[in-house]
Amino acid sequence: MKDENSKGLFSVPVIVAALGYFVDIYDLLLFSIVRRPSLRSMGVTDDQLFTQGEFLLQVQMTGLLVGGLIWGIMGDKRGRLSVLFGSILLYSLANIANGFAETVNQYAVLRFIAGVGLAGELGAGITLVSEVLPTRLRGYGTTLVASVGLMGAVLANFVAKTFDWQIAYFIGGGLGLLLLVARISIFESGIFLKLKQQTVQRGNFFQLFNNPERFKKFMGSIFIGLPIWFTIGILITFSPEFAQALHIKGAVAAGDAVMYSYIGLAVGDLSSGLISQAVKSRKKVVLFYIFLTLAVIVLYLFTPGRSVVYFYVTCFLLGVGIGYWALFVTIAAEQFGTNLRSTVATTVPNFIRGTVVPLTIAFRFLRELFGGDDSAVIYGALIVGVFTIVVALVALRAIQETFGRDMNFLEEG
Repeated sequence: MKDENSKGLFSVPVIVAALGYFVDIYDLLLFSIVRRPSLRSMGVTDDQLFTQGEFLLQVQMTGLLVGGLIWGIMGDKRGRLSVLFGSILLYSLANIANGFAETVNQYAVLRFIAGVGLAGELGAGITLVSEVLPTRLRGYGTTLVASVGLMGAVLANFVAKTFDWQIAYFIGGGLGLLLLVARISIFESGIFLKLKQQTVQRGNFFQLFNNPERFKKFMGSIFIGLPIWFTIGILITFSPEFAQALHIKGAVAAGDAVMYSYIGLAVGDLSSGLISQAVKSRKKVVLFYIFLTLAVIVLYLFTPGRSVVYFYVTCFLLGVGIGYWALFVTIAAEQFGTNLRSTVATTVPNFIRGTVVPLTIAFRFLRELFGGDDSAVIYGALIVGVFTIVVALVALRAIQETFGRDMNFLEEG
């Protein structure tokens, strides 16, 4: 890569977007890491940790779903920077407040508000980076943002091990406020500034539904990511319960499972992004990683190894398998014109995060249907997991290959 290309790739918007996603992931995954100690401190008994954790996760993901709509539309109507500033302020304050929560109901309200705030970060960042970088660097830029950002899970695990869960939330909120100051130095997308001078509809969410081809692309963009959040929202978040069902010898910590899976996810995102640039295709690489995810899901649920180390290795491999997250969001941004790009790039990842709600409900239904024992946990997860893989494969056929596409175009009608 030439020097001038490198300067473009490591420009201020890319670096700040990467740091923003780093803080976003810290705050998003912190609940999964401190779920058990935080709920125990509120008087939740061990036999209720699973169900109460599911409830709070559903509340947080519902907040992401609502926030995805709000911030996505705002990004197209008011600009990418307004989202980057507003979302980080909301989730930073919510996470600071979260450290003062004393009951499950207070916890739920604050996780919902934090979820709304967290929804804006990735989509706005990817949209901005996609528009400010030249076509030849776009894939590298979005890969860099995702790979750096995913390391926020490592910091969250380290902080949660070092401090009480309340302090961990305070630190997350403080990091967000510091980043808010750094954001003053970044500039708005030139493509969006040109769009503002035109008399064209911007951020009209209903445009995604009034055209069959556009609707098909939108739904396809969402559901190719379904296995990603099945893996994170169920297999990794509830890893201590799966370790128990698998009779793993030794204690499995949710924080360590999250950390190793996100290290794997960063490796997967980096490799999938580079492979995509090399083969000049998004869809072929996504197809490979979907099948890789299926293979590792089976390995995780029917693991021949019973040690904690082996379990963490499978968590890492799960992360590598779902390491097409950056491609997933990039594809969504590239599918649509400038006047709908932020709406799509922000709603798509948060809609797929929101699917954790029905997925956890289905998982709980199947557990109870199969009797609630250890095998019910395993086979319930297998059925839900295979379902997400099938849906993702069907959805992949509905989207267009977008590698190398010029981003300066509009959605008409």
